[in-house]
Amino acid sequence: MLKIRRYQKKDNKAVKELHHAGNMQMGEMLTEAELKELISLPTATFGSDLDDIEGVYLKSGGDFLVGVEGRKIVVIGAIRKYTDTCGELKRLRVRRDYQRKGLGETMMRKLVTRARELGYKELILDTIAENRPARRLFEKLGFSELRRERKGPFNLVIYGKNLNEEGK
Repeated sequence: MLKIRRYQKKDNKAVKELHHAGNMQMGEMLTEAELKELISLPTATFGSDLDDIEGVYLKSGGDFLVGVEGRKIVVIGAIRKYTDTCGELKRLRVRRDYQRKGLGETMMRKLVTRARELGYKELILDTIAENRPARRLFEKLGFSELRRERKGPFNLVIYGKNLNEEGK
């Protein structure tokens, strides 16, 4: 049974491992040229926020949640303050052996609820264009494509959601 709770310092190693595994899985979606460009980027480009989850998320108007089954962290997700009225969803990752079981959707719904509790009126997030399962999930939950942009080797799709709308 999945239990979602707030991140604790003792979770950091497992969170970083899950994040890294998710990055590796996303790398599988890239072309060879994109992968070479990705490898050339400085390591700090990816995941340096995980070295200071308390400062980046917990003490800065956001939150960082972990989903635990048994004693394993199997899903993570975070909200970071983007503006006073807009939060940014970050670091949604599901362990590969737990994917396609609804855990990503459960975490997303919890993050949307938490963003409302934090007073945000809207949310934004991004994903690589090639990540069709994530894009389907975001659209199912009422996120709309705002724009596309290129960042390093990534073709990103930027999504937004008005939290004042009823429903999803």
